[in-house]
Amino acid sequence: MKGIFKKLMIGTAAITLVAGLAACSDSEKASGDTKSNYPTKPIEIVVPAGAGGDTDLNTRIMAKAMEKEIGKPLVVTNVTGAGGTAGTQKVNDAKADGYTVLAFHNSIILNKIYGLVDYTYSDMKVAGVGVLDQSNTFLVSKNSEFKTIDELVDYAKANPKKVSVATEVGSMTYMQILQFEEQTGVEFNIVDVGGASDKITALLGGRVDIVPTSLGLVKGYLESGDFVPLGVMAEERLEDAPDIKTFKEQGIDLVVDKVFLWAFPKDTPDDVVATFTEAMSKAVENETYQNEIKKSWLSPVYLNPEEASKKLAEIEAEYEELYKLTEGQ
Repeated sequence: MKGIFKKLMIGTAAITLVAGLAACSDSEKASGDTKSNYPTKPIEIVVPAGAGGDTDLNTRIMAKAMEKEIGKPLVVTNVTGAGGTAGTQKVNDAKADGYTVLAFHNSIILNKIYGLVDYTYSDMKVAGVGVLDQSNTFLVSKNSEFKTIDELVDYAKANPKKVSVATEVGSMTYMQILQFEEQTGVEFNIVDVGGASDKITALLGGRVDIVPTSLGLVKGYLESGDFVPLGVMAEERLEDAPDIKTFKEQGIDLVVDKVFLWAFPKDTPDDVVATFTEAMSKAVENETYQNEIKKSWLSPVYLNPEEASKKLAEIEAEYEELYKLTEGQ
């Protein structure tokens, strides 16, 4: 009897072991399936800005190119309000399953610096960057007395706070103005007129002298001759705008990169982010995508999560220094 009982015990243990191994195998397979099957439904891309602006346009171009790579629709949702914080908060509060993604730019850094929110890009999982805007400029109207950066600086130095510059306090263009003042020693009359369209309206109406913006946002006005750029804040002249001098050529070492990043809630699984990132890198290589992006004088540049975070950290350090200069003012 003892021999039979012993054999039964050994047999039962063996069956249990086999069942356990099978269960582990099924679990691993299920985990693998989760990774390989993402995404299984449309992905919402949250743009914390209104329709028609550069953030919205660039996001839609990228989303269209990425759909072919990731195999599911990317649905762009515009969430406006509070300088972009309404949109970033929506993503931060979303379920971290890979189906809600943020598409934004440097302002996510500024919102933290100015105390509008208590988080920034480093509190999320950055998926990467697919485009850089190096076409940042100072615009004047066609009737402006300023034809060059030198003329602007000379007049502004002789007439402190007489040159009016449109911006939205706390925005990227505001930082550009501060950087320009810091480098040249001029003092502008900084006028908070609102967003991109408000700045354009102010310049058209002759209410301001200068508008900092991106070339792509005013392409029609440049082609009509209504607006004239005094230069671009880039290391080198833009390939598609070779006649526009850089600020550096004109003695102002001011280089600005507007970085369009995509990011997930911080607890999103790494394998999900990796799948999305791979699709992004392939989309940037797509010739159709590159041609679309270049129409607005933008650079189709892919930065992986590590490269993107490093670039954003450099920008963050610059902004923090500028903010310190204005604290208490």
